[in-house]
Amino acid sequence: MLVREFRLKDLERVYKIEKESFDLPYDINILKELYNIGAGFLVGVENDKVIGYIIFWIKDEFLGHIISIAVSEKYQNNGVGRKLLSKAIELFIAFQINKIKLEVKATDVKAINFYKKAGFVETNFLHSYYGKGVDGIRMLLDLQYAPKKN
Repeated sequence: MLVREFRLKDLERVYKIEKESFDLPYDINILKELYNIGAGFLVGVENDKVIGYIIFWIKDEFLGHIISIAVSEKYQNNGVGRKLLSKAIELFIAFQINKIKLEVKATDVKAINFYKKAGFVETNFLHSYYGKGVDGIRMLLDLQYAPKKN
């Protein structure tokens, strides 16, 4: 799988993955606007087909934010998400970002465990973050103390 920068021609495919992955997906126009305003936007591609993506943002000079990450259902559990997240982390490190935060549904145990494997820790419970009765968890990766790759 190749990880590369998002291109506008990828928008429809990314939106399809977004819709299949989330109960409250970002609107296609929001995805396009995130790209237009300069959010980090990477896609995973296999056989010229976008199979996953990650969108991220530098919040300030030391804090990065993972906005969204998703992998097409057919390609899940094959390391695609891990590769996308690793590439985003590499870019954060290149920009001397010390910490990365993200939010995840409190009931999404699979995603929470995915982030924990990457070194993220739970920091805050977010009551009704995703709407009435849909709680979230804020997670943080401290790059100063993250395990180093060999």
